[in-house]
Amino acid sequence: MTLRTIGQRSFDFDRQVAVMAVINRTPDSFYDEGATFALDRAVSAALAAAADGADWIDVGGVPFGRGPVVTTEEEIDRVAPFVAEVARHSDVVISVDTNRARVARAAIDAGAAVINDTSGLGDPEMAAVIADSDASIVLTHSVGPWREEKPAARFEDVVGEVKTFLEARVERALAAGIPRERLILDPGHDLDKNTLHTLELTRRYGELQSLGLPLLAAVSNKDFVGESIDRPKHERLSGSLAAMVVCILNGARVVRMHNVAESVDAVRMTEAILGWRAPVRLEHNTHPTRNV
Repeated sequence: MTLRTIGQRSFDFDRQVAVMAVINRTPDSFYDEGATFALDRAVSAALAAAADGADWIDVGGVPFGRGPVVTTEEEIDRVAPFVAEVARHSDVVISVDTNRARVARAAIDAGAAVINDTSGLGDPEMAAVIADSDASIVLTHSVGPWREEKPAARFEDVVGEVKTFLEARVERALAAGIPRERLILDPGHDLDKNTLHTLELTRRYGELQSLGLPLLAAVSNKDFVGESIDRPKHERLSGSLAAMVVCILNGARVVRMHNVAESVDAVRMTEAILGWRAPVRLEHNTHPTRNV
């Protein structure tokens, strides 16, 4: 993994974790319920997240879960102006959460450095769009079409099946001409999985390191956290941070989080404990005591 250049920033994923802030340009977003749907509010939230230490901003124009149809043109109108405006003011990495190749193309043209594809190349044109650009892509495990009601989640071995899926998507990406150094993998916490599946995926997250690519963990405020500790979505910060740290200890190098300042602190503390980051200052018990 070692050094990766993504957009205008470089990351040493052997010793560094990137914090990805979540911005939703949707009126029906799961967590913020439309608070950043307006363009000006979304841009302000993104720049505030960067000021709070986020390395990366991830914007979505369509929620993953079921809901009303959003056309490709509407999705482009939601994300492309946002990307252009944030890129004008900051060197933060910008990714666009989309499953559509046309949206990805428009986002990259506007300045996005990453496409966060929660369908794992579900659009047959997506790989070609990425290959024809300098953008990286997050390949995510999910099952079946997005925005639709699906049957109850069933896996014989959730981690084994996720690994097999991701391996196949990596091969598809490479065959399309996307360089390996532009691939990032996300096992898809809660995406078409129930809480027991996601807890097992989190517990066995380290097994995904054998795929040999940077891993992303998107655990923030998700239902597996709420169901595990019986908390509504706006009271899941502590549980989300615990899940995030477990994933980092088991190989995650990008973490997708809503509460940026708290997440950055937890990530930097984890890096310090692991010996990857020196303390900002060193004062405690460093001076000889005065003899009286």
